[in-house]
Amino acid sequence: MSEALARWNGLPEEEAAREIVACCGSGTWATKMASKRPIQDETTLLALSDEIWHALSEADRLEAFRSHPRIGESSADNTVAPQSSAWSEQEQQKAAAADEAIKMALKWGNREYEQKFGRIFIVCATGKSANEILEILRRRLHNDDATELQLAAEEQQQIMHIRMKKWLAE
Repeated sequence: MSEALARWNGLPEEEAAREIVACCGSGTWATKMASKRPIQDETTLLALSDEIWHALSEADRLEAFRSHPRIGESSADNTVAPQSSAWSEQEQQKAAAADEAIKMALKWGNREYEQKFGRIFIVCATGKSANEILEILRRRLHNDDATELQLAAEEQQQIMHIRMKKWLAE
C-alpha cells in the first residue's frame, strides 16, 4: 500500500472526502469513495472509482464537469479544490501554448458547445495538442445530447484515473 493511500485510509471520513474530491469534482463521488475505505491498492482504488462513477446521477456528473476550467482557460467557475486547478493547468499545458488563432477557435468552440449542450466541454487534454483538442471539439459538436453526455462521462473517467495516480504519487 502506498504512503498516500495508507494516510488517506486513516483520515476521518469527511476529511478523506475533501481530500479526494479534487480527483473528480463530484462531492457525492468523493463521499462514496471515502465511505468504502480502507482501500488496499491503486487497482482497487481505480476499480471502485469506476463503479461509483457509473452509478452517479447526471446531476453528480455535471457537478464534476463544472469543476474544470474551459479548455484554454486557467480556472473553473466552480473549482472544488486548489489541487484541481493545479492539475487542470498541467493537463492543458499544450493548449495553453497554442497560437492566438487556435486559442480563439477554442474559445468560440467552447461557447458553441455550451450553447448547444448547456454544459462545459470535457476532454482528457493530457498529452493532446490544442489542434487535436479543437478537432475533437468540432467533431463532438455534431453529437446528440445523450451521446455527448456519455462521451463527456468517459473523458471525465480518464481524467479521474490520471488524477488519482498523481494523488497517490504525492
